[in-house]
Amino acid sequence: MTSSFDIPLWIGVLAVAIGSMQGAAFAAQFRDRRLDLLGVAIVGLATGFGGSVLRDVLLVEVPATMLSNWYLPVATAAALLGMLLERLVNRIAPFITVLDALTIGLFGALGTTKALSLGLPAVPAIFVGVLAAVGGSILRDLLLGLPIALMHVGSLYAVATIVGTTSLVVLTALNVPIFIAGVVCVALTFIVRVLAVLFHWSLPEQRPITRNLWPRRLGRSASDPEG
Repeated sequence: MTSSFDIPLWIGVLAVAIGSMQGAAFAAQFRDRRLDLLGVAIVGLATGFGGSVLRDVLLVEVPATMLSNWYLPVATAAALLGMLLERLVNRIAPFITVLDALTIGLFGALGTTKALSLGLPAVPAIFVGVLAAVGGSILRDLLLGLPIALMHVGSLYAVATIVGTTSLVVLTALNVPIFIAGVVCVALTFIVRVLAVLFHWSLPEQRPITRNLWPRRLGRSASDPEG
């Protein structure tokens, strides 16, 4: 892939819009935070812009969201729509999960694609894609004062994105058209994330190391005349 490859504007705007909608809908659930319209919109914009800005900072480029007049208005409208959807739908959790999975899939695909287009090797490109995918959710949780979902059991954010972005790298190495590879990346990320939520998949939880009884036994043996 050459450095002349450019991500179509409509795809970038769509990804930011979906991220903003998801972030605002998520934030609007927390009535105890007493967020006003501006607060919800800010959380939505941070969720929508976080991944792409982090991606471009890592790639030492001006953030793509600052190079067009479309991003801010569309993201703001999407954030307001997300807030309204939360108020209209009583049980919004499944909808937010679907949007969340779609968001990380899109940003993972865009981040990896852009990294590859600039000549990064496969592993760094996957790394950029993963950070681009989870950057928005990290900002969202920080702004809301919540534990970062990425770091807790059962989220599989990073795992889902690694699966998707790795598939994109492999497919492009096999000369599969980038659009098809991107669609596969989004689909795999989406499927792994949704299945992880439905079936409660998780990585092994960190647990305290079991006390090693060897020193105690050694101590008894040393004091035992017959040891």
